[in-house]
Amino acid sequence: MNRLLILFFILVALPAIAQVQLSTKSKKAIELYMQADNYRVRGQFAQAISLLNQAIDKDEDFVEAYYRLGLVYMNMKNYTDALKNFEKGLSLTNDLRKQKVFWYDMGECYVSIGEYEKAMKVLSAFVNNETQNKPKIDRATVLFKSAEFAYKNKDNASPYKQKPLSDTVNCYVMQYFPVLTADQQQLIFTRRVSNDPNADEDLVISKKNSQGKWTTPVSISKNINTRLNEGTCAISADGRNLIFTSCIGREGIGSCDLYESKKIGDDWTEPKNLGPNVNSVAWESQPTLSADGRTLYFVSDRRAGFGRRDIWVSTQDDAGKWMKAVNVGKPINSAFDEISPFIHANNKTLYFASNGLPGFGGYDLFSVDKDSAGWSAPKNIGAPINTHEDQFSLFITADGNKGYYSQEESVGAGATRSRIFELLIPEESQVKYRSNYVSGVVRDKKTRQVLAAKIELINISKNEVESLVESDSVTGEYLIVLTQGADYALYINKKHYLFKSLHFNYSESFNLEPIVLDVDLEKASIGSTVVLNNIFFDVDKYELKDNSITELRKIIRFLTENPEIRVEIGGHTDNSGSTIYNKQLSEKRALSVYNYLIANGVLKSRLTPKGYGPDQPIAPNDTEPSRKLNRRIEFKIIK
Repeated sequence: MNRLLILFFILVALPAIAQVQLSTKSKKAIELYMQADNYRVRGQFAQAISLLNQAIDKDEDFVEAYYRLGLVYMNMKNYTDALKNFEKGLSLTNDLRKQKVFWYDMGECYVSIGEYEKAMKVLSAFVNNETQNKPKIDRATVLFKSAEFAYKNKDNASPYKQKPLSDTVNCYVMQYFPVLTADQQQLIFTRRVSNDPNADEDLVISKKNSQGKWTTPVSISKNINTRLNEGTCAISADGRNLIFTSCIGREGIGSCDLYESKKIGDDWTEPKNLGPNVNSVAWESQPTLSADGRTLYFVSDRRAGFGRRDIWVSTQDDAGKWMKAVNVGKPINSAFDEISPFIHANNKTLYFASNGLPGFGGYDLFSVDKDSAGWSAPKNIGAPINTHEDQFSLFITADGNKGYYSQEESVGAGATRSRIFELLIPEESQVKYRSNYVSGVVRDKKTRQVLAAKIELINISKNEVESLVESDSVTGEYLIVLTQGADYALYINKKHYLFKSLHFNYSESFNLEPIVLDVDLEKASIGSTVVLNNIFFDVDKYELKDNSITELRKIIRFLTENPEIRVEIGGHTDNSGSTIYNKQLSEKRALSVYNYLIANGVLKSRLTPKGYGPDQPIAPNDTEPSRKLNRRIEFKIIK
């Protein structure tokens, strides 16, 4: 795939200088020059270099040969030798048409090695003199803005601390595009055993042992890896939903497609193509998933985009079907390339790489934040992460403290190696909304059998579903992410069972310690009871607060789905104050819930309100947290 990209670049970048009359009169030099180009366009650079040097030996003032030799080195990313030849060729001509061609490519080379002042000089000369080639004017303008930005910001480095992971993980020639589960116990990445871009790619997984050390990577699954290529992947926060790239060997739609596999117990299901709502006849790759696995961002070079490669997004409907992908649009996508998206566990911050926005050169990493108005303007994450070289494949942990990325390094003789690095992120550079998670096992309260249940997280202030996951049908395990900045209702649901209601106030929470919470569900039968933890009253008041709407609507849905059930709405208080007052208050609170349900279509015959006052505590009344537990509304099945 990389070879095809190089060849594409070479073919579309045929220089305008070739259309101008050659500067040499030597027939032999011209013959060698033309032969060299046959090798250049096929990516056979060594032969092209040899022939171009022979052409220069025949005429040392052969301007076009120096230019084309520089272009070959530029295609090889050998910018030092490229500039040496560009500068020599430029010194030999006063022809403005030829000078413009040199200025343009020299500008890109200077940016690529961090020589920003020199880049601004030649790019300015190009833009001021070119009047017809709008695509090149636009590209030169972007490069100039990048050089200007980088020159101003190169010394404004944040105190990031980075180090490569141990050789236990970095045990292959190439390892890249790392992703982690929310608990940071599993690391999945793509590995390649050689420098050959056509060599086999597989997905491997490393897990932390009891000492917190990463173990030797192993194949993620025989159901996923084949003798063909399995590339860049995304994983849901709970580690049970995987989307990856495959370019050949599977039933596909385009040149590279996205496939999905789900983990049930310890086994991964047979991968399925995501279908035409996501994949196209073009190229799709580099997926990233929201924490619950229901929103997918990816890269595609399909038509109708803003640039050659854009970021697209698809969401799942309630039935789990992927909807028609749409372009995320501006301000994220530019007229050039945006790649390597990563959506943070908070589902608000998107990281991506771009070569079309002002940066330090090549692909830089940017972040945007989403609110009700849309995406913010892209922000360059700055030095020392961004440099004049390409940066991409960044992953940020749910708590915002660490990042993981891959970095390609030269190891001599034209060979490269890619390693995965861990990054400690300074507080001032961390995501605005950090995330925690709740995990545990869902069981039947009576039989202790594990259950496959649906877990929904609702933002109470917006009354909107933020996340929806399922517990594993084999193990009963679940994990769901909680993000700072909101008040949440968490519901665990299963047909024929009474739902469980939990409350997490993260509107001002800074405690990001993981929460382990096993859940026991009761069959929806006579005597089953649930505390309605998301019904709210002011102190000594019985009027329902607005943020109770989420829970009240949940009750209505449950009663609608179970029309044979009759329930008691029980009000309870702590022992502060007189028993008579508390009983009256509890009765009024139960009536408030009762009246709301009646007003919204529930039959009176199905509801019985009752106030118990302080008579049925579920915790000692000796501390405020315990008294708070006793101040509650209960929902009890009585028929």
